[in-house]
This record gives sequence, C-alpha cells and structure tokens, in this order.
Amino acid sequence: MKQLLFLFLTVLASATVKAQSMGLSFSYFIPKNGYFSTPISPFSIRGLGVDLNKYIALETGASLYRMSGLNVKDMPFTTKDAIVGPNFTILVPAELVIQFKGRTTEFDIKGGGFAFYGFSQKINYGNLDRGLRKAQNWDVANSEVTYKNNPGYGYHFGAEFTFNVTRQFGISLETNYLAGQAKFPLKGSYTGGTLNGTNTTLPIDFSDAKIDFTGYEFSIGIIFSGK
Repeated sequence: MKQLLFLFLTVLASATVKAQSMGLSFSYFIPKNGYFSTPISPFSIRGLGVDLNKYIALETGASLYRMSGLNVKDMPFTTKDAIVGPNFTILVPAELVIQFKGRTTEFDIKGGGFAFYGFSQKINYGNLDRGLRKAQNWDVANSEVTYKNNPGYGYHFGAEFTFNVTRQFGISLETNYLAGQAKFPLKGSYTGGTLNGTNTTLPIDFSDAKIDFTGYEFSIGIIFSGK
C-alpha cells in the first residue's frame, strides 16, 4: 500500500514537471458483476506523458475512485453480486499510445498495465450470505469473515478521441476495458440451515479468493498541452 500511495502522489506531482500534456478527467467505472462507480474529483489526473516520436507516446496518471461494489471470484461458489464495497480505490495506469493526429483532432489507441489498491474495505454481508445460502441450499445463512487486503494488477486497452479547441486546450472522450485482480483471502465461519432443520456452523477458508477488477471505464476529460 505504501508503495502504491507513493506512486499515486508522485504521479500527481509530476503533472507540472516535464509533461508533454496533462488531463483532468471525469471517469466512470462499470465493473463486471459490481456497481457503477465514480471518481472523487479533483483526484483524477490522466494523460500525463511524453512523446517518443510523432506516432508513439507513453502515458500515465492516477484516479481515486469511490467504488460502490466489486465482485470476488475464485471462491467455492460463484455469484454475480458485489461482495466488497463500498471502498476507496487508487488506480494508476501505465500505457503505450499510438497516436493519429490531425490538425484539430486526434485519435489514440492505448494499451498497457495498471495497479490498484482498495482501502476502507467493507464486506457486503447481504450478498455474501445470499451466495452461501444458495450454495448450501439453505433457507438462512449468516457469516462473519476477516480478510487480507492486497494490491492488485491487470491490463487494459482502449481508445481516445480528442478535439483541440485551441493549441493548448482540448476535450477528450475515452473508453477503456480493464481486467485485473487482487488477492483477497477470506477466513471465518457461517451458520445456517433450513427452516425445518437444525442450524450448522461451517468454516470459511477461501484462500484463493480475489477481487475482480474487470469492467469498462468511460472518461470525459480536458487536455492541457505543454506545447
């Protein structure tokens, strides 16, 4: 967490140091089997980078998201409901950009990796209990778990269209597909059973569980050029 937080602050600080361009964006994340999430403005700065040549650039940035809910995968049962959330998530991408520049417009194809870290995590016990209840074919289930939080990593690709209003100012529309995960082992127990039966308590040891950071990110941004 300390390393990722340091990277986040470094990226923000670099906005005024040797950046060929920078962008302030409003990004929205629609996760797979999760809840629609939004950034915490103004903590979303994207498009920091440097041109390697006329057609290729390297870019990075950082966003602080208020995640409404994310799914957890690789448990003994599957569910399409969000198990984690709400929380705060730092997202730091690093990407290679292929640029097609016109006089007033630019179309970019992007791809690369990203790191993320969620903090102030909460377990959505309603959805977790529902999944356990369905897996056991019970009428009632109540769980209590602890978790170990870890940073996560993944890859992404997408495209961005920018319309330059002036030489120093432009408006961008961007879409990215992100696929990442973070280890999130769960331990604890759950108690339940059928209405006409006796209650049973079983252990929870989901050591392979992972936060599923998969979904689509849509951004509307303002680009400031250093040229």
